Amino acid sequence: MTDKTFYIETYGCQMNFADSEIVNSILLEEGMKPVHDAETADVVLVNTCSIRENAETKVWNRLKELRSIKKENGEMTVGVLGCMAERIKDRIIEQEHLVDIVVGPDAYRDIPRLLKEVDDGRKAVNVLLSLEETYADIAPVRTTGNGVNAFVSIMRGCDNMCAFCVVPFTRGRERSRPLESIIREIKQLSDEGYKEVTLLGQNVNSYLDGENTFTKLMDEASKVDPEMRFRFSSPHPKDFPDDLLHLIAERPNLCNYIHIPAQAGSDTMLERMRRPYTREGYLELIDKMKHIIPGVSLSTDIIAGFCDETEEEHQQTLSLMAEVEYDLAYMFAYSERERTLAARKFEDNVPEDVKKRRLSEIITQQREIQERRNKEEVGRRHLVLVESTSKKSDDQLSGRTDTNKMVVFDRKDFEPGDYVEVEITETTSATLIGNPIRKTTLTEYYGAEVIA
Repeated sequence: MTDKTFYIETYGCQMNFADSEIVNSILLEEGMKPVHDAETADVVLVNTCSIRENAETKVWNRLKELRSIKKENGEMTVGVLGCMAERIKDRIIEQEHLVDIVVGPDAYRDIPRLLKEVDDGRKAVNVLLSLEETYADIAPVRTTGNGVNAFVSIMRGCDNMCAFCVVPFTRGRERSRPLESIIREIKQLSDEGYKEVTLLGQNVNSYLDGENTFTKLMDEASKVDPEMRFRFSSPHPKDFPDDLLHLIAERPNLCNYIHIPAQAGSDTMLERMRRPYTREGYLELIDKMKHIIPGVSLSTDIIAGFCDETEEEHQQTLSLMAEVEYDLAYMFAYSERERTLAARKFEDNVPEDVKKRRLSEIITQQREIQERRNKEEVGRRHLVLVESTSKKSDDQLSGRTDTNKMVVFDRKDFEPGDYVEVEITETTSATLIGNPIRKTTLTEYYGAEVIA
């Protein structure tokens, strides 16, 4: 297989991108070589997402495009990886003849063997879920990205069984990577010059390796490199630890940004969604975050039009968002997923036009909140980690504050990976625009004694 080339397309969440980096490592170990487009690859793998219907639709359309390319290049092998694999294996192979290989999230080690089966003229499938697989011993290979930010998966699967969510069925039960393997990967990233790491899990605050909790992991991670910033996604409101909030408050390289999914704003809706917290409990947690970490930036997930949602429940979601004043929100209309509790027990009975109207109201309100909060940033100074050249001009750079706000400013002599103190001069609803003051470091900016 040493003379074969491969190309991986990734859809969906950050976890999928981290998984693609694991597959990169496995295929490179086999002697295969990565290329930059599907048309020139011997093997094309599409890493898929099942979280919402429109994500799956994109994948189906792309697979049909690849079938056309494959007709011109009969030797090409096309495969599907990840969350869609188990759900659609029969249809995608037998009915529509779109792919040669289907591999679930826990079977990536088996890809070389499966590719050999395809070479022998057979279709190849492995979608078995595992109770142990964490890929802890595989060093991910990052063939894309900016060389500044990296994602590190700390656990796999989920045990929460929220009514709307397909993840427990596509990624299996929850299991954590050994702490030492995570720290080893972070040290390697530090050696390679990365400046920011996001730790990934479906519910990171459930991380547990022996007696090592998620707070212990964050403590150890923050000590690896005082010039490396850390974020995490996603925690669950049901069991967010106070000691983690205090750790974030005292460590300058733990970012003052928390993604804390609410999903809905009423107790009745949260109960139907099987979210084990109340509106009051959620708001108490938000108040605690704001008290312990002054200036903390918050984001959330919101679903509009879940089963049986009433107008009153929708209004309570709007009022929750108005009370919290999130800096960012990921907002979606509900789409039913096979095998979930909602698909089995409830009816997807909110009309599409009502879903769209409610989602539009949620988005409009959130945009107004973000515009107002961004205007409050004018005149403030932030330490910005430069990530890349601005999309609109090569003469400008873009990067993020530790509160996860995107900032654009003049390039001057700064480069990606630099920390730059920037004064905010104007804003849009999504971006801050600033004047760069000076290049600096985390330890200089916050004081070395604070990080030690």
